Amino acid sequence: MRARCVSIDKLKGVSGEPWVDRSRRPFVDGKRAFIPVKDGFFAEMVLPERIPYRGRGYQMVGDIALVHGDPPTSSDIVALVDWARPRGVIHVGGYTGPMRIPVCTRVWGTGGIVRHRENGCTFVLDPERVMFAQGNREEKAHMASVSGKSERIADMFAGIGYFTLPCAQAGARVHAMELNPEAFFFLRQNIIENDVQARVRAECGDCRDLLRGTYTRMIMGHFDAPSMMADALAHAGPGSTLHVHGTCPAESSIRRAVRDAGFSATITERRVKKYAPGRWHRVWDVVLT
Repeated sequence: MRARCVSIDKLKGVSGEPWVDRSRRPFVDGKRAFIPVKDGFFAEMVLPERIPYRGRGYQMVGDIALVHGDPPTSSDIVALVDWARPRGVIHVGGYTGPMRIPVCTRVWGTGGIVRHRENGCTFVLDPERVMFAQGNREEKAHMASVSGKSERIADMFAGIGYFTLPCAQAGARVHAMELNPEAFFFLRQNIIENDVQARVRAECGDCRDLLRGTYTRMIMGHFDAPSMMADALAHAGPGSTLHVHGTCPAESSIRRAVRDAGFSATITERRVKKYAPGRWHRVWDVVLT
């Protein structure tokens, strides 16, 4: 790669220069950044091309790498650190309980609070304390695209603001409810960080006790959501849309709950991502009539 070297604190300042090849990523080594240079412009050096990464899968949340599944080996960690250059590597063995608390071990480097940018939102979180649902990126964007300025939305399992923030940025008024105090702490920070205080009311507690009035849209982003249909339907009306998440077939139970509440509905199933062998994370879009 043809490159110029600048100090890390000048990286943002040169990003708009005409000589920068923005089709390639800068290479950062400590306090130095090697910026790729377009053909036809002066370059200070030619760096050898990096060998493509063929190690185990990982997710970058801010500048920390998360590894799921079996614990990484020493060679896994070395390859990952050499490729992604995170400040820390955390092994996430799973999540426990209804509050989805991470069961994790820091296997390299440092941890702590990160700032993660996604779809125009900034998420502040500590991945050792709360779950970050990075695999739901398209679903978050979808929620922003369907939310309107005239809507009153219930985000029944808000977490750190996965759906609350994009919906509020789209102009909707959001009632965000979260049971986990740790996640709620970051939810409040993220509401301020993204400057949506005027459009979000956040409450910590069981959403079944916090729902108030009638909502035009209800986001039920928890895998136990199908079992809570009656609670949600008590705060919906004709024209309301419920987005019901789950991992097991649930359309028949959803239709039964809708019928018992005195509504009929159009139900559309969407698949978000593979959850486990033979199981999908699904969303049922339920439009009440």
